Amino acid sequence: MTVTTDASSASDEDRTALTDTVTRFAHTEIAPHVDAWDTAGEFPRSLYRRAADLGLLGLGYPEQYGGTLASYQLRLPLWRALSRHGASGGVLASLLSHNIGLPPVLAHGSDAVRAEVIPPVLAGEQIAALAITEPGGGSDVAQLKTTARRQGDDYIVNGEKVFITSGMRADWITVAVRTGEAGSKGSAGISMLLIPGHSAGLSRSKLDKMGWLCSDTAHLRFDNVRVPARYLLGEEGAGFRIIMANFNGERFGLAASGLGFAEACYDEALAWARQRKTFGAALVEHQVIRHKLVDMQMRIQSTAAWCESVAAQADAGRTGPEWVAQVCLLKNHATQTMQFCADQAVQILGGMGFMRGTISERIYREVKVMMIGGGAEEIMKDLAARQLGI
Repeated sequence: MTVTTDASSASDEDRTALTDTVTRFAHTEIAPHVDAWDTAGEFPRSLYRRAADLGLLGLGYPEQYGGTLASYQLRLPLWRALSRHGASGGVLASLLSHNIGLPPVLAHGSDAVRAEVIPPVLAGEQIAALAITEPGGGSDVAQLKTTARRQGDDYIVNGEKVFITSGMRADWITVAVRTGEAGSKGSAGISMLLIPGHSAGLSRSKLDKMGWLCSDTAHLRFDNVRVPARYLLGEEGAGFRIIMANFNGERFGLAASGLGFAEACYDEALAWARQRKTFGAALVEHQVIRHKLVDMQMRIQSTAAWCESVAAQADAGRTGPEWVAQVCLLKNHATQTMQFCADQAVQILGGMGFMRGTISERIYREVKVMMIGGGAEEIMKDLAARQLGI
């Protein structure tokens, strides 16, 4: 796959080539195996290497680290096609968890740390994760309690993180910690620290979930974990700003994925409606079914257009408060589109829609984590209102 190295543009040819590559990869490497992976509770680590060989893991990262610079408009087809044709949020979440774990390393790590960490992850040899959420709080990042106290050339980390995607297998974990004075509160004392997955004192336990069954999701515990100070990302106390900036990319990716999952539900519902016969006619010949499919398309098309608009604004450098608000609102709209299409698809499939093994049943169970992860709907609305001065 050859794509442009201009991070501010994406030709139609590049987008089409990427979509075709991802579609073939999803059809051959993911879709036939998802049910078995869900049962197993994980997918093979070899999938990371196969995705890396096609350049999918490195899209959006500098060439010096093994990546390919890419605009938002070029990354959009990756998330959309992988979701539509792989049809598994669990695979998507873990396979691309580096896209929330690595950006703080790329933006704020030292040259030596970037060179140590980023290339093996983009090559599919190692796994990166992000750890923000704690048992006592989710969206209220400023209240996190995990501490990192400086002791000579190290930080000593104590605390817990929960709901961490790729947390069981991650070789590198980008962790939000509190480096301020003991008992400090609020955002001022928050920092970002990169913690090696093999660190002594780090323990992990796997979490059972409603969906994303083949994604390893973990509860992490840090018990006097010693981390070299060189793994501090940025300056002490700058973590809150790093986290907020990182959320924008994550939320756009969730929106693009929600669009792809909605399309997957539509594809399955349409195919079923064309071949399933009731009362002597195919389901699609009944007006009520056609209206359901049209309603799905209406929401899919509006979401697709909004995704393209937000991507184009980002590529043009218009990423101020209004754009942040657009990302928040788009994330809500896209996941609501996903929810609507999953619900309608299950209804069209009838009894089969309630059975494990159908795409729509799997996505129906995965809707809620998409509406919560990266910032719940209520948080998105409140943040958008503040950005818009409402």
